[in-house]
Amino acid sequence: MANVEPRNRTSSLAPSVLKELRSLKVAIFHPDDSDGQLLTQQLQRIGCQVQAYWPPLPALPDNLDVVFLAVRPDSIDFGYEWAKGEDCPTIIAVVTYENPTIIQAVLKIGASGVLPSPVRSFGLLSTLVLARESTVTAKTAAKRIRKLEAKILGIRRINDAKEILMRTRNINESQAYDLIREQAMNKRVSTEEIASAIINANEIFSSAKV
Repeated sequence: MANVEPRNRTSSLAPSVLKELRSLKVAIFHPDDSDGQLLTQQLQRIGCQVQAYWPPLPALPDNLDVVFLAVRPDSIDFGYEWAKGEDCPTIIAVVTYENPTIIQAVLKIGASGVLPSPVRSFGLLSTLVLARESTVTAKTAAKRIRKLEAKILGIRRINDAKEILMRTRNINESQAYDLIREQAMNKRVSTEEIASAIINANEIFSSAKV
């Protein structure tokens, strides 16, 4: 009886995982050879929405989730500008060779996973799931970092604005912050926006005096 609950929990997770996989839009940048065909067939069997292209496109189709990319000596100089954006989909490199040039190319494009050639059906699903999870985790972390950076910048601007008000109006720090907050509430904007306006106005007045 003690083992029933863990099995039920595991089985209950399967439908949601499979449903997510079936919603993935996948582009395969690979020659139409045995590897490319097997990759297309296996991903379609999983339930992914698949489109295959070769050579790689200079720009990605809209709303892609995953790109399988053949990293070969004859294609490593394509540039892959689309791989440099923040909204880049999960990239899984398909490699035939394992040498410094290929490894450097895989790192340069920011691949989240590597699939060795010849492609086999075994291991494809695991590679897809782990690479996808890695991408989602990295993007979530990057988003949190951007929010923290924006928050820190906002705090600094509020502190700068308080110092300006304390100096120009001869008030204490608490009164300066209350004034910023009151203006923000009246104008229905953030305290950071009011702080920026105070700083900008102070810079204009300071320049005019010079």
